[in-house]
Amino acid sequence: MSTRLPGWKVLVTGGGGYIGSHCVVELIEAGYYPVVIDNFSNAVRGDVPESIRRIEKFLDTNIEFHELDLLDRPGLEKIFKKHSFSAVMHFAGLKAVGESVEQPLRYYRVNITGAMNLLEVMQAHGVHNLVFSSSATVYGDPQRLPIDEQHPVGGCTNPYGKTKYFIEEMIVDQCKAEKDWNAVLLRYFNPIGAHSSGLIGEDPQGIPNNLLPYVAQVAIGRRKFLSVFGNDYDTVDGTGVRDYIHVVDLAKGHIAALKKLKDNCGCKVYNLGTGTGYSVLQMVKAMEKASGKKISYQIAPRRGGDVASCYADPSLAEKELGWKASFDLERMCQDLWRWQSMNPTGFSNGTAS
Repeated sequence: MSTRLPGWKVLVTGGGGYIGSHCVVELIEAGYYPVVIDNFSNAVRGDVPESIRRIEKFLDTNIEFHELDLLDRPGLEKIFKKHSFSAVMHFAGLKAVGESVEQPLRYYRVNITGAMNLLEVMQAHGVHNLVFSSSATVYGDPQRLPIDEQHPVGGCTNPYGKTKYFIEEMIVDQCKAEKDWNAVLLRYFNPIGAHSSGLIGEDPQGIPNNLLPYVAQVAIGRRKFLSVFGNDYDTVDGTGVRDYIHVVDLAKGHIAALKKLKDNCGCKVYNLGTGTGYSVLQMVKAMEKASGKKISYQIAPRRGGDVASCYADPSLAEKELGWKASFDLERMCQDLWRWQSMNPTGFSNGTAS
């Protein structure tokens, strides 16, 4: 069984999802004791999320799990009464850009009210250390590249991005008001890949909103072709350029952030990315190489709200957290393909055990 450090018990909201589950692995391997809550909105239902069941198996450990929605304030109070948490990692929330444009009120209610409940319950129970899962969407259309943490925020192009921005502002204000609060806001670029075991990975419910899961589903035969939205951008091949980061590198960034909280850091913001941008067609080629399959695609009109290029300057995280992304594009695609080929229909196929 994994050895655990006494004392550092970490509440992980949304721990059954893609990024949350990979962070649970890193927490356990670093000696922390995660307690996971999730409402199954983006996790395969069972007594526990399938991702958590598999982690218990390959790490030979037990993980405490509670089915809970952050909108359930009494339920949240109950968890905080039961445990003495040292810190919270907050991943839970709705996260599809397109859906947020169609259902803005739902996104505001779930993401912002959920975060508000969490912060208030943390305050009531004397838990003042927080790592928040934010997003590069808070930067809006890039005014300069690469994007560093000093880049203006708030000019978000969709309600999803706005919820991340508003929650960041709530946390910043709380840290100003309560000097014993410490928070690290992590602005992700584009997480891809999967755990090297192939047992956990990204399992979008329905049509994938993100490029790489879609490409992988074309490669495995679940979808006929990829639609490439726009090939007339001012980029290397006309298609959009993004900064892709391996999800395990991203998860290790959260462990570095937890260590930062121990220094009573106040409120800090860090980009988590590689600093390198790749175009849609470069990603298609990389996945063709990893999978050995031809990936069909068709050029479609540009989508509203898409920008030509977006990539990070991640140097502040290296300087202050001692963290740097280590996996290259080839490894990201290999790990994604291992997950996809072992789990052709995601967690629900039940073949990996």
